[in-house]
Amino acid sequence: MHKDTGASCHERKALQGLYQKFSYVYNVLYHFMPFEKQSTETDPLNFVFQQLLVSKAELKVLCDYYFDGKGKAFRPMIVILMARACNVHSNKEGVLLPAQRSIAMISEMIHTASLVHDDVIDDSDTRRGKNTINKVWGERKAILAGDFILSAASMALARIGNNTVVSVLSQVIEDLVRGEFMQLGSKENENERFKHYLEKTFKKTASLIANSCKAVSILVNSDPEVHEIAYQYGRNVGIAFQLVDDILDFTSCANLLGKPSAADLKLGLATGPVLFACQQFPELHAMIMRRFSSDGDVDRAWQYVLKSDGVEQTNYLAQHYCQEAIRQISRLRPSTERDALIQLTELVLRRDK
Repeated sequence: MHKDTGASCHERKALQGLYQKFSYVYNVLYHFMPFEKQSTETDPLNFVFQQLLVSKAELKVLCDYYFDGKGKAFRPMIVILMARACNVHSNKEGVLLPAQRSIAMISEMIHTASLVHDDVIDDSDTRRGKNTINKVWGERKAILAGDFILSAASMALARIGNNTVVSVLSQVIEDLVRGEFMQLGSKENENERFKHYLEKTFKKTASLIANSCKAVSILVNSDPEVHEIAYQYGRNVGIAFQLVDDILDFTSCANLLGKPSAADLKLGLATGPVLFACQQFPELHAMIMRRFSSDGDVDRAWQYVLKSDGVEQTNYLAQHYCQEAIRQISRLRPSTERDALIQLTELVLRRDK
């Protein structure tokens, strides 16, 4: 770890929100296991501050705006638990390695950068219950803010000094871009359309979780089988997480989501509930191909989904992915951390925002 560079108190205040977000992760983990005492060298604030060293006042405000502690911190929580589970499985103590902790933080930085860019692409007005960066400061500054967070994460990744880990997490960036391009298109064939949807879901959401879990396993164990267990757990939980997110777009009110309901339909996106509803209401096929662009399409599609078993079928699919995640993680040696990852699948299925 580099020593503190003597930044101003204003810059520290700007990054305090990010520290609060990661502190939340650690507080959650206390319910599952004892957590080692944090030293000055391993304090999450010190780590994040060194990565997001902000000198320009306006950029400082942008970072403070998105790292405000309002997110779920779902990704670093999974990565920390996976790191501990792999450490125990490998006959190591459950204490996190510094590089494993760094990967947990990097995963959230990459995720946040992707949210900033997604909001620009989707022209979103709200995120987590407040105006998006692009609505407050404009698209150009929002893009630059996302680029800055991503570059800081890349530099932190390089400092870990493990070429295999760098390669694994670099795949996440490629997947995010490819997934975004996939979201811009669709398939005419119904079977190809669902395959396209699941592959897009993996690239945009699950790849980050899967590869971050794999990365922390690589740091402590040379067995490819353990790496695959970690990867498959992250992949399956990540897909389930997004499937539930797609369900909530139809079942949760805007106040809980922090964004307008039916947002995906308004963006022209056919998610799991819509694709399943097509089996009962073939009229949806034409709407999907024109991306719900005609007058009344969004409202009609919404009603078709609610009248169908699309939401229920999507929930069954999410349960299937969670069951596979449990099957994979159960192959590791029993530990409190492993059990916490099993319990986490239930939280994924039951969340309401």
